[in-house]
Amino acid sequence: MTPPPPTAPPGPESAPAGRVEVFGVTGIGEVRPGDDIAVLLAGADLRDGDIVVVTSKIVSKAEGRVRRAPDRQAAIADETVRVVARRGDTVISQTRHGFVMAAAGVDASNTEPGTVLLLPEDSDASARRIRAGLAAKVGVIVSDTFGRPWRHGLTDVAIGAAGVTPLDDLRGGVDTHGNPLNATVTALADEIAAAAELVKGKLAGVPVAVVRGLSHLVTSDDGPGVRPLIRPADEDMFRYGSRDVVFARRTIREFSGEPVDPAAVRRAVAAGIAAPAPHHTTPWRFVLVESAGTRTKLLDAMREAWVADLRGDGFTEESIAKRVRRGDVLRDAPYLVVPCLVMEGSHTYRDDRRNASEREMFVVAAGAGVENFLVQLAVEGLGSAWVSSTMFCRPVVREVLDLPDSWDPMGCVAVGHAAAPPRDRPPRDPADFTVTR
Repeated sequence: MTPPPPTAPPGPESAPAGRVEVFGVTGIGEVRPGDDIAVLLAGADLRDGDIVVVTSKIVSKAEGRVRRAPDRQAAIADETVRVVARRGDTVISQTRHGFVMAAAGVDASNTEPGTVLLLPEDSDASARRIRAGLAAKVGVIVSDTFGRPWRHGLTDVAIGAAGVTPLDDLRGGVDTHGNPLNATVTALADEIAAAAELVKGKLAGVPVAVVRGLSHLVTSDDGPGVRPLIRPADEDMFRYGSRDVVFARRTIREFSGEPVDPAAVRRAVAAGIAAPAPHHTTPWRFVLVESAGTRTKLLDAMREAWVADLRGDGFTEESIAKRVRRGDVLRDAPYLVVPCLVMEGSHTYRDDRRNASEREMFVVAAGAGVENFLVQLAVEGLGSAWVSSTMFCRPVVREVLDLPDSWDPMGCVAVGHAAAPPRDRPPRDPADFTVTR
């Protein structure tokens, strides 16, 4: 059955300079798997230079991205590659496309009961197919609805594009007052998608809009799509959501030559000293080894002490050399931190059992402080490795670093930028580590 021709209000042959016209395309009707959206738009008033904005819902329907899913959460889990945050049933997740959005884009609205809509497999490819099927030389944007951190309300953004300039990079220019523009990059495709949503609406049954008057943003080729709009992980200051902050900490043993920002380490120390501790004490001290000379002196002295201990234990020279090489992670790191435990404020009891327990409380608090420190380093974009070696030669470490006798070095943390992404953690089931009584 041939669908009724879509209709749109008539418009001028060309919009005046500085004027943009946006209108919805009606009469498309219900879209079903196998439909060709370009064919459904055959009767629309499209002109060269227009930008056609198509809601992702009808693209998903046409491409058969409809799933029988009485349990929407299962569909969300299948479409998620990383959970950024979770509160109750609300999940903010990253999809395999790179989008960070609610419910991985799984939508239960405007679809038959018992089904959900998944995002198109490749929205850029979808936009290219629609564009290729249209007679007019237009740009095409596939849009979807996103929430925004720190602001209420939803808005449409581009999740696919063809023949449209996605970004306007103004960096390197100057404003009207001659001030340099250092960070201004305008998300043109998102702005167009949001403007189109004003005439489509969520309940009006108008899934396509035309934006006229922006022909200078329509390109002859399909262009890069929306990929330039997705911020790379290493540029994302807010990458870690509440769920994956702790899991961001990984042990890194190979570092690049990129220097470490001392201010970032100090911010990590601020997180470290926020850990819980007994008796309202502050049992943590962090020694920041920023001098290359001091770092070399410390590691050389520690190596000598370690070799002497191993020889005293009867290890062969070959075995000693192999074991010493394991400590090279500290030598290769551009920055070292030695966390120390202090017992100031601890209680002294008459029996050794209670005194031993008192120290254990402080050691646990020191570990909590170091873990906070390591997690915050990861949030700052820094890798780390907590190595226990200073605990085996505390007098040597105190002497080289000129520390009080009351400071107990609790290992050494290598800090730097990871030379390569860390390997995936082996799967661990929390049930294997849990006992319920």
